[in-house]
Amino acid sequence: MAAQHLILAHDLGTTGNKATLFRDNGSVFAATFVTYPTAYPSPNWAEQDPDHWRHAVFVATRTLLQESGVSAGDVVAVSFSGHMNGAVFLADDGQPLRPAIIWADQRATVEAAEFSRACGDERVYQVTGNRVSAAYTAAKMLWVKKHQPGIWARTAKVVQAKDYAAFLFSGVIATDYSDASLTALLDINTRQWSAALLDCLGLSADVLPSIHPAATVLGGVTPDAAAATGLVAGTPVVIGGGDGACATVGVGAISDGDVYNYLGSSSWIGLTTEQPLLDPQQRTFNLLHLDAHHAVAIGAMQSAGGAFDWFERLLRPPGENEPLYEALNVAASQVPAGSRGLLFLPYLLGERSPHWNPLARGAFVGVAMPHGRSEMARAVMEGVAFNLRHILDVLRSQGAEVAEMRLIGGAEKSALWRQILADIYNLPVARLSFAAEATSLGAAIAGGVGVGLFADYGIARSLAPIVAYDYPSSENIQRYDDIYALFRDTYQALVPIFERLAAFE
Repeated sequence: MAAQHLILAHDLGTTGNKATLFRDNGSVFAATFVTYPTAYPSPNWAEQDPDHWRHAVFVATRTLLQESGVSAGDVVAVSFSGHMNGAVFLADDGQPLRPAIIWADQRATVEAAEFSRACGDERVYQVTGNRVSAAYTAAKMLWVKKHQPGIWARTAKVVQAKDYAAFLFSGVIATDYSDASLTALLDINTRQWSAALLDCLGLSADVLPSIHPAATVLGGVTPDAAAATGLVAGTPVVIGGGDGACATVGVGAISDGDVYNYLGSSSWIGLTTEQPLLDPQQRTFNLLHLDAHHAVAIGAMQSAGGAFDWFERLLRPPGENEPLYEALNVAASQVPAGSRGLLFLPYLLGERSPHWNPLARGAFVGVAMPHGRSEMARAVMEGVAFNLRHILDVLRSQGAEVAEMRLIGGAEKSALWRQILADIYNLPVARLSFAAEATSLGAAIAGGVGVGLFADYGIARSLAPIVAYDYPSSENIQRYDDIYALFRDTYQALVPIFERLAAFE
């Protein structure tokens, strides 16, 4: 068999690691998925064990090589993607000192307030392209420094999920510009750690990793990693990027004005821009593109597909392992737009865009005797879509002209959810040939650029073609516009209740 040029991309998501072998034409040669758990020790806390990541990336690699029958020598690069704005605390030898605090964690509200007072909200937003928030790495670092001083004293570096995975393969601790840009510590204009912000927070740049372009080859697969995975020692290891940036490239959003929607456990709408896009009300934020010449303006919500997962788990009988997703989709499709007067607020983990309110909570509003799981299932889908519509409207208010919405993520498989999004956005929703692989594909493209297999990120246009559209239904557009206004009013009405409820958690 002739030698192949395969790129191995690891995508560390919230529920597990997806490992994919891509051919140099962007098609999938083989893929596997290894799950790991998330712990929620307290309200608004979310942690993962880096040892579970280690197990996942090593097992996934060995499984791919063994089950696909590919020669390890055909793998020309290993590259990475992972969930962003977390905090992995590493000792001098690279060993994790505590569970990783992941993106969904909102515990550091007090520390975020201290950040705000010390540095100033507007100053932080202008420097980093991000608002002060408990969601970002900086506040999480401050929380550990204050509440776990013993851990902090032993911390040599704070990195992101994909950085730790890249270290496991290469032995090099580093990050890329995209992941660095969601720490709230990077100057998004100079592409350097902000000495001014670090100084006002009392933090040292020494605890932060070196920053590199996403296509940087960190080194080769170490002998230990080769023994654990079956890869050839010395295989180039490319740092890759955060999942938001990788997904942006994987959907082909590589030019100014390209827009897409990721809908997985969390969800976001991303707009590729030549320069960071600063919202006067700080409802959206910015990260750096894998291509250093662009940025991505983003509005991200905490719990999207995760809200539907939560609802499905509530309904599944104890001890039953067969998911109810398909049954719920079928049931919800029998319910008319608007879920017969039932609203769902999807704020199960607080909220980022557009509200930036860690005290926000989920709610069914309008529940009545005629409502059953069919109405509730559809209301969950609609509630997520309404919050995403709010994010889209914010981007439009900043001058974005949106003609269509590319959709990726697990929810792309649901014809009903795609139609709900098309109706609520009043836009065609585009489906891609490799929608489920978009984030991994973005990481693979970074790997290919890093080893010279691809000339530049422009290859993404040919590797991520649109194959179909879902168009808005004229009979639902006005109805959803009216309910959307009610959805926004309902959130505002409940804000004081959320604040009072917090005292009882």
